[in-house]
Amino acid sequence: MAAIAESADAPQKTPRIGFLDTARGVALLAMASYHCTWDFEFFGYLDAGTAETGWLKVYARLIASTFLFLAGFSLVLANTPEIRWRSYGRRLGMIVVAALAISIVTKLFIGPGWIYFGILHAIAASSIIGLLFLRLPAFATLLIAALLAAGIVVDNVIAPFSLHSAAFDTPWLWWVGLSETPQQSNDYVPLFPWLTPFLFGLGTARLAMSFGWLERLAKFGPGRNLIARAGRHSLAFYLVHQPVLFSLVYLLSLVAPAPQQDPAVGYIKQCVASCTRSGSEAMCRSFCQCTLDKLQAQNLFKALESGAIKADSDERVSRIAIQCTDEAQ
Repeated sequence: MAAIAESADAPQKTPRIGFLDTARGVALLAMASYHCTWDFEFFGYLDAGTAETGWLKVYARLIASTFLFLAGFSLVLANTPEIRWRSYGRRLGMIVVAALAISIVTKLFIGPGWIYFGILHAIAASSIIGLLFLRLPAFATLLIAALLAAGIVVDNVIAPFSLHSAAFDTPWLWWVGLSETPQQSNDYVPLFPWLTPFLFGLGTARLAMSFGWLERLAKFGPGRNLIARAGRHSLAFYLVHQPVLFSLVYLLSLVAPAPQQDPAVGYIKQCVASCTRSGSEAMCRSFCQCTLDKLQAQNLFKALESGAIKADSDERVSRIAIQCTDEAQ
């Protein structure tokens, strides 16, 4: 946002706003704290599924929404009064390369649960779509964002209706977010519903510019603190923080290994966390408890936990899943 104009006649770029850098830095710290929780879960200090259920699930969604809102806001600041194609392309290219690197690394080292469309993928795709909204009136962008938000409510609250369809189940369309059975991922941020906060950020920035609020915002809080500095280098922070945190928790596990967890409790939490991506929490808890009871009754639970049998390839497990789906519904 603070690139120097290439010539004296070039339009003046919107000045960097320290308050936004600080807000982005706070979001980075929040993200690091959440990822730290995920790392503790991975090494067994917390029950499986802890980071994806309850208040931590809400916390993670608030963090992602904040990043996308700020990305939409910043897109306007960086490309007003005109689109600066060189800096835009450079920034977009860096995000795309980083997103691809995360996909490749997680595919190689994690396998199932790899990140095929995470927060960086969402920011890159939203930044491309956002170009279509840069010159729209603020109210039009905010109206479209509100309609998307209404679609989220319909999709998640009004039971007889769903925007999801089996037509989007092909892997090439998982990024849309309307699949009925998307592949599980440790960081899944599809365009629906996550384009919504991005457009709200973009529309809010356009509104702020039309009313002259940016000048006031620029005076509200300096951008020279450490948190703001982290916010100015958010991509580097994002790429570095998790390997560092993961390594630290790994070293802790060597010195003080985590106590053994009750596998049944871990199974329920992980099952509910996975199920609630496409169903209500009440239905998912009923479904998961049903599958646990039937797996234990048929002496399949220990084999499933140890990896001796696979849930997606064992017919007995598939039959249990079908039976429990009918009972839960």
